[in-house]
Amino acid sequence: MADQATRTVERALALLASVCDRGGANLADTARECELAPSTALRLLRTLEATGFVRKDESGNYRPGSRIIQLGAQALSDESLVDLAGPAMNELATATGESVYLSVVGHAATAVYINIVEGTHSVRHASWVGRTVPLDVSAAGHALRGKVSEDGYVIVERGVEADVTAIACPVYSQRRIVAAMSLVIPSYRLSADQRTQYGRMMIAAAADVSARLSSPTEVRTPEGSS
Repeated sequence: MADQATRTVERALALLASVCDRGGANLADTARECELAPSTALRLLRTLEATGFVRKDESGNYRPGSRIIQLGAQALSDESLVDLAGPAMNELATATGESVYLSVVGHAATAVYINIVEGTHSVRHASWVGRTVPLDVSAAGHALRGKVSEDGYVIVERGVEADVTAIACPVYSQRRIVAAMSLVIPSYRLSADQRTQYGRMMIAAAADVSARLSSPTEVRTPEGSS
């Protein structure tokens, strides 16, 4: 019985790895790659889907689910990217009183938050670490795609949440965008002058992290890891 349970776990993990490595695959391809009968693969994929480790898209392909992305974000929290960004994020949160996020590209056109330094205001954005947001509507997503203003930052109002404004900047390693830093602020508290002021502060903070990542002693984090 124990051997059978072990084989079941191994098969499920093999299917999960296949889906993650491909970024998405159909039942036939994953079953073939893992050398499983389609019926067995389907049963295991349904279990993985029910627990959030994979999801099924509109075309019927299986893709990495929110649970695997959350686990990846937690794993990244111990890596050098988070460590190197920490001092700049702390300084920014202290100076502005607002919550500061660090994010990287996730799966299926999303950004995943991998770290936060919470602001000091009584009304502030609570931790979304491990959660994903669409690249095309979020400030972090725009920054990760390099879609920023000539000033080097992007401001998005009501992109993900009503009454929330986010200001974001890309973080570079060897001239390659590897992450984004963002301030997440209740819109009522953000004045026109603060938009410019905070934007400039974001640029300075992101530049500091980029310099640390691009130093000869950096431990590089590949673009798109999540």
